[in-house]
Amino acid sequence: MVAKVWTVAFSGLHVIDIEVQVHITNGLPSFTIVGLPDKAVAESRERIRNALHTMGLSLPAQKITVNLSPASVQKEGAHYDLPIALGVLSAMKVLKDHDLSSYTSMGELSLDGHIQNVPGILPGAFQSYKNARRFICSHKSGAEAAWIEGLDILAAPTLLSIVNTLKGNQVITPPAPKIAASQKTTLDFKDIKGQQGARRALEIAAAGGHNLMMVGPPGSGKSMLAKRFSTILPDLHPEEALELSMVYSVAGLLPDGGLLRDRPFRDPHHSASLPSMVGGGYRAQPGELSLAHKGVLFLDELPEFSRATLEALRQPLESKQAVIARANAHVTYPADVQLIAAMNPCPCGYLDQAEKSCRKAPLCGEAYQNKLSGPLLDRIDLHVTVPPVTVLELSTLSPGESSLIIKNRVVHAQRLQLKRSQGLNAHLSNQEIEKVIHLSEDAQSLLQKAAEKFRISARSYFRIIKVAQTIADLVVSSKIETVHVAEALQYRKS
Repeated sequence: MVAKVWTVAFSGLHVIDIEVQVHITNGLPSFTIVGLPDKAVAESRERIRNALHTMGLSLPAQKITVNLSPASVQKEGAHYDLPIALGVLSAMKVLKDHDLSSYTSMGELSLDGHIQNVPGILPGAFQSYKNARRFICSHKSGAEAAWIEGLDILAAPTLLSIVNTLKGNQVITPPAPKIAASQKTTLDFKDIKGQQGARRALEIAAAGGHNLMMVGPPGSGKSMLAKRFSTILPDLHPEEALELSMVYSVAGLLPDGGLLRDRPFRDPHHSASLPSMVGGGYRAQPGELSLAHKGVLFLDELPEFSRATLEALRQPLESKQAVIARANAHVTYPADVQLIAAMNPCPCGYLDQAEKSCRKAPLCGEAYQNKLSGPLLDRIDLHVTVPPVTVLELSTLSPGESSLIIKNRVVHAQRLQLKRSQGLNAHLSNQEIEKVIHLSEDAQSLLQKAAEKFRISARSYFRIIKVAQTIADLVVSSKIETVHVAEALQYRKS
């Protein structure tokens, strides 16, 4: 008799059903796992052996063969411990009266038989629900799996409790879904004095989903502005929260199994490697791009990042997906992010201040800014200069609008966009632009003249239209007027 139980493997967010087949027969005592297991899966033999010993059971002195089917799929991770252990118990006739083929299970076993939390519970539970199977996981993972409404979940603390529950000797209370603690910050735009131009550009970026670059000397407030950007973004929709939580679940970063409810804000250091940014590694884990999905990716001191890392951002910024192609893996993670970048105009940062600039100016500024390629800069819709704020301005200027007031305008503008099309202005295709966006004759004339004079590329041409439409949405204008195009042109890199 071959005992069967189901589990899953992951290829990005794509879930693959894995059938765990266990067969015990006469022969030299052995415990063999086949089907492309990695080191963690192969080591499950010792964890299972000790967990069973804690229950008062011993593996039979026979030949035990475990096959993970399909055998062509690489099996990685410790979540195979629990399904293999259940298959072994079924093959040993401990669970002979139970059809384990109607279960999907995930969990890592401790030597004392306790079940540990593992990454990927949320997508694994969803796959179990689609296949109309019950789901077995650790007690700690139950709250995460409980977000799949209608799924029959057995969230147990130990392997022994699972056996007792299946035999009817114990009752385990079904888990309840849990929301992660809010990470909302107390930062607010009213903390910033001055910088009206940068504040306006950030509002436009938030309203239309545009990427933004801030250039200014040290201490001008670039980082302060960026860290407050997420406070003016609309709250996550339930579908967005579920999709984001799927990414964090696969990465093993979902806090206490609770569904995320805040937009992420990721600010990797400029020493970050290409795999850590886009994703990769041995198990093709999601990178900063995917961990910032539906949120903000803030890159401070942009030219200090390696050229390869920056160039790798070009395709994901367009497609909203991070594709990781390796010899042993080809996976795709979602990467719908808003890029907020900041940089100094030169290495010392004081290129435009004669009393502070170094002797190499302005050549040092040109060399520093040339670290950024034209195609990358072309994908950033808004370029804004952040001038230094004097001590006199700090002591005399009154605080600006609060984040809540700006957020209300942003939310209203996005509602107009979603009513007009299926996405924000920054995500519109060229065909959608021609179909749903309307320019007045004067606005069209101004845009054409600017395109000829400044030799604007086709990509920049359509991006200017998108920004102009966002500006029009903020003032609830039915069409793009000349003033909207004129402001949008000011945000293009000269």
